[in-house]
Amino acid sequence: MSNIPANLLYTKDHEWVRLEGDTAVVGITDYAQTSLGDVTFADLPDVGDTFAQHDTFGAVESVKAASDLYMPVSCEVLEVNSAVNDDPALVNQDPYGAAWMVKVKLTNPAEIASLLSAADYAKLV
Repeated sequence: MSNIPANLLYTKDHEWVRLEGDTAVVGITDYAQTSLGDVTFADLPDVGDTFAQHDTFGAVESVKAASDLYMPVSCEVLEVNSAVNDDPALVNQDPYGAAWMVKVKLTNPAEIASLLSAADYAKLV
């Protein structure tokens, strides 16, 4: 069973979201990193980039696969985790902590309602 923290929201594409007021932190789930295997490369967006919900915002690559990252909510990127670019293995070691991908400002907070609870995500995986 994957590690699925109850305090986060999830997408069907295996991203997680932690709300912090009108901003959100986004990363990939434990299930996603386990499925990928050893992550060797991360391609993340730039600060100031804007995305609509479900847009591709980057990619992660492992020894066995490459996977696009899909933005869970419409947003503007406020901060990018350079530690993930410098050490992609963080994604495998701490997907919900040190390996967050981006911090974003929500541009359509109503979209939060379309995300999955931990219980719903657990049923999906």
